[in-house]
Amino acid sequence: MIILGIDPGLTCTGWGIVAKAGSRLSHVANGHIRTNAKASMAERLVELDAGLAAVIAEHRPDTGAVEEVFVNVNPQSTLKLGQARGVAMLAVARAGLSVAEYPTKVIKKALVGTGGAEKAQIQAMLKVLLPGVTLAGEDAADALAVAITHANMIGSHR
Repeated sequence: MIILGIDPGLTCTGWGIVAKAGSRLSHVANGHIRTNAKASMAERLVELDAGLAAVIAEHRPDTGAVEEVFVNVNPQSTLKLGQARGVAMLAVARAGLSVAEYPTKVIKKALVGTGGAEKAQIQAMLKVLLPGVTLAGEDAADALAVAITHANMIGSHR
């Protein structure tokens, strides 16, 4: 099974793909989609959608998962994040895939064992779980963490 994880953001959306065979996970790919900060909101959302559609077309995942929105101090930032997240969910669903959603604390707990884990701890655990992985950045690392969380949740429901 090929699993796509997405860490949504308007400026930069991370994506990560893992393959699950039995209880074994392996890294397939990871990266990020950056939007043009000078473009209109609508144009940026189109860029994000096109980038995710290209990732889905290239890697043909079987399912996808998206990190849930957390509420920022700045309501404007929360709104922008929510719009990017909506586009991410739409891109996955439009490809005919199921879309799971996980809160940040669940993702951190699934990887590190505590919901208060730091980004450095998550990245260190990714290197243990996916030996030899080269991370394309923090957003891509977070997206791989989403994909791994979903892979583990799929396994726990069977």
